[in-house]
Parts: sequence; C-alpha cells; structure tokens
Amino acid sequence: MSTQDVSSLGLSPVAQKAAEALLKKYPHLEFTSGLRDLDHQGAAMAGNVILNRQWIQETYARSDAAAACQRWVDDNPDAKTKADIAAGLQTTLKELGKKAGQISKHLTGDAFDVKPVTKDAAAIKKAIRELPGCRKFLEREGGLVRWHAEF
Repeated sequence: MSTQDVSSLGLSPVAQKAAEALLKKYPHLEFTSGLRDLDHQGAAMAGNVILNRQWIQETYARSDAAAACQRWVDDNPDAKTKADIAAGLQTTLKELGKKAGQISKHLTGDAFDVKPVTKDAAAIKKAIRELPGCRKFLEREGGLVRWHAEF
C-alpha cells in the first residue's frame, strides 16, 4: 500500500499522519484495517470469535459494549459460522447505540492494524510504539497475533 492508499483507511488526522510516517519508513508494510462501521466491526470480531469464543472478553477492556457482545456469544453457542456470529454481533452493536463506540477505536478511525511481519519485526514494533500520539500498541489480541495501534 502506498502512502496515498493510506488515505483510504479513513483514519483520524493523528492516526493518518502516523500511518504515513510508518509506511514511509517501512514501505513493505501492509495495513489490514482502519476505520470500521458497526457491520465491519462485527465481522472483524466474528473472524476472531470463530477461533476463540472467549476472544472478546480476552481482548477488549471492560465496558458495556464488550460485555454485551461476549454475552451474545455465550448465549448463542449454536452460532458457529462467521456469518452467523457476525450478524449477532452487528445487531448487538447497533442496539447499543452510542455505547457501541466503547468496543474499539476502529469505530472512530483512531486505530489501525498492520499485518505482522518477521523481517525487521522488533524495529517496526518499536517504531509503532514511538509514533506520535500512539496510546496503545498490541502485538496480540485475545491470544492471536495481531499488530494493533491506537491513537
């Protein structure tokens, strides 16, 4: 992804500037996610829940939104496909109204994900942590390898 393509991630100004700086330094990096609407957030979460049904509670800070989403997963053990789980999480997030924003900085464009790499990994992770405005960098989410930066 070129620097011009970073603009397609829908990031906030701070996150956008950070993503551009990171890509300038490491042009081989691939951004896998930026701004998400509730449907995309539910689908992204569902992909991880398929691998670990406790992923929500193991990943997100305690909030009404995280509790509601985990409760939906727990209350629907027969939902096993990504599509079924995504639909349930999307409905749950929409029913939460403004509280849905508690679940992820992706919903405001204040987060992006980078595809983990092995080449220069330590230097890249250090660079992400040092990006201006970076408040949180996760290498793993709920036991899964994911590089996630929040601003």
